[in-house]
Amino acid sequence: MKEALANKMLEIKNLKAGIEGKEILKGINLHVDSGEIHAIMGRNGSGKSTLANIIAGRDSYEVTDGDILYNNKSILNDTPENRALEGIFMSFQYPVVIPGVNNTYFLKAALNAKRKHCGKPELDAVEFLELIRKKLELVGMEEKYLHRAVNDGFSGGEKKRNEILQMITLEPNLAILDETDSGLDIDALKIVAEGVNNYRQDDRAIIIITHYQRILRYLEADHVHVLIDGKIAKSGGEELAEELEEKGYGWLDK
Repeated sequence: MKEALANKMLEIKNLKAGIEGKEILKGINLHVDSGEIHAIMGRNGSGKSTLANIIAGRDSYEVTDGDILYNNKSILNDTPENRALEGIFMSFQYPVVIPGVNNTYFLKAALNAKRKHCGKPELDAVEFLELIRKKLELVGMEEKYLHRAVNDGFSGGEKKRNEILQMITLEPNLAILDETDSGLDIDALKIVAEGVNNYRQDDRAIIIITHYQRILRYLEADHVHVLIDGKIAKSGGEELAEELEEKGYGWLDK
């Protein structure tokens, strides 16, 4: 049933890219349908985070060939801000601290910018507070976090939960989670995974970038892809992640 309803949300065609003259991605082909969760796995330095950053529009990378289509439209020339307004969200392996900007202001401004872009009325302070309190419950965070500067003084687990809070508040169509599971204890990992599972809908897609299989024990990934030296070396289902956990990545090397 899901396949019949699915629409191709993201299509990456022969993407080649690098930074400072060094080629990192060497011909990536990938398509992600709405309603799906894709996991991209690989060693450190395989190109996972580079791929995520390029989809999100980080301008420090140079695309030398190929294209990225989002809802059948090329986004290579779009700014990161426009991609975000159009519904692309990215969480970071090392979440950024924004001193002097509290979570309430940051989330309310980001949400209202997106609502305005979509032709929806902006939320006032009372409406936003009512919404955000419900979202806080979903990620097990207390209201006090709203009054703190973004990620300032947060533990590793709190930063990751705060990024999931951002995701479920902004409600992007395409969420890219870069190493969201790194540095988390098992309790925090389960909370983050539960937030992702609750977020899943037929009109949304999620890409999980990860080094290890452990977060996939709590998520139902539709597709698992292994990146080796800037190329997708193998794709499969959840059983591929289990095989990687058992064998490592060496058996996929050329």
